[in-house]
Amino acid sequence: MDIVLKKDERIDDLQRKGYKIIQNPSQFCFGMDAVLLTAFADVKKGGKMLDLGTGTGIIPILMEAKTDGEHFVGLEIQEDSVDMARRSVELNALAEKIEIVEGDIKDASKIFGKSKFDVVTSNPPYMIYNHGLVNPHMPKAIARHEVLCELEDVIREASALLVPGGHFFMVHRPFRISEIFCLMTKYKLEPKRMRFVYPYIDKEPNMVLIEGIQDAKPRIRVEKPLVVYEKDGSYTDNIYDIYADKSIMECK
Repeated sequence: MDIVLKKDERIDDLQRKGYKIIQNPSQFCFGMDAVLLTAFADVKKGGKMLDLGTGTGIIPILMEAKTDGEHFVGLEIQEDSVDMARRSVELNALAEKIEIVEGDIKDASKIFGKSKFDVVTSNPPYMIYNHGLVNPHMPKAIARHEVLCELEDVIREASALLVPGGHFFMVHRPFRISEIFCLMTKYKLEPKRMRFVYPYIDKEPNMVLIEGIQDAKPRIRVEKPLVVYEKDGSYTDNIYDIYADKSIMECK
C-alpha cells in the first residue's frame, strides 16, 4: 500500500510479520520500554485490548503480531500521533484488527464505556510535571511528563474499562512503585506480577513492568530481573530473546 509520508517522517521495519511503523524523530519515537511491555503483556485468543496513550500505535501493532487477540484499540490525544498511527495501521493492512481513536485518557471510560476490554496496557508519562527538566518540545513533553494526564487517571480509567478479572499491564519507573501500588489497590486492580528492568547488572533498575488483575485477591509474584546490557554495552541474551533485531529497540 502506498502511504504518503509527511515532513521528517520515516518508515521503520518492526521485524515482526513484515509489519512497519511510521515515526517522526523530531516529535517522539517509541523506545525499549514499549517493546518490553509488549513482551510482558498478553492477550488471550479472542480477547479485546486497549492501549492508553498509544502514541504512534506501536503497542497495538506489536500485540497483534504476537497474540491471538480479536481486536486492538489505541487511544491517543495528540492529533499528529493519531494520524501516524492510523496510517501505520493502513500500511500493515490491519484496519480490521486495529482501531486508533483520538481522545483523552481521562475520558476513556466515557469514550468506550465501562467493562469493555479484557486487557488494558499503558506506557504512560513517567515524570510528575514539576519533576526534572520538561522538554520544551510539546509532543515529547506530553510523552514524558504528566502534562495532560496523571498516573491516577491512567489507573482509574484502566480499572473502569476492564471486565471483571481483566488484566492491566504497565511499564513505569521504580521510584514511583509505592504510589503505583496504592493507586492500583484503591481502584481494585490487584498487583499480581512484577519484573524489574536493569540497564546493567550492577546498576539500579530503571524500569518496572507490572501486571494487575481486576478484583483479584492479594498475592504478587516477582519475576527474575531483566538486565538489558552486558558490560561491553551489547544487549544481553534475554533482550535478544525478547526482540531479535536490536536496531528497532530504540529510536535513532
